[in-house]
Amino acid sequence: MVNKSILLAWITSIIAISGSLFFSERMGFVPCTLCWYQRILMYPLVIFLGIAFYRNDKEIYKYILPISSIGVLMAAYHYALQKIPSMNEFSACTNGVPCSGQYINWFGFVTIPFLSLVAFTMITIAMVILWKRK
Repeated sequence: MVNKSILLAWITSIIAISGSLFFSERMGFVPCTLCWYQRILMYPLVIFLGIAFYRNDKEIYKYILPISSIGVLMAAYHYALQKIPSMNEFSACTNGVPCSGQYINWFGFVTIPFLSLVAFTMITIAMVILWKRK
């Protein structure tokens, strides 16, 4: 039986890495330091979740949940740096592209870290559902 929570998390991670590659490779947006850290957390999830989906591994939440939870925290911090000007003094980006920069700002609130936050949150919720159903 196909587990919908694993499938949702896997598809979410595929869309997230596709979006990050589109923004950097096609649009030419240079990732900041926090963007790289979020990529480091997201990219392995595609492989882990793909294998878990193929094997119908309902124990995958044990490995994915810590990674996705850290991703939620990091993306939320990054989004706060962009949207709360007083947070810029606590920025992790010291050289290169500033973490407070906004390549996109759709509808006045949708930025790249916001998209990352949504993806990590969806994966985290899917893994919590998987954990609770076990």
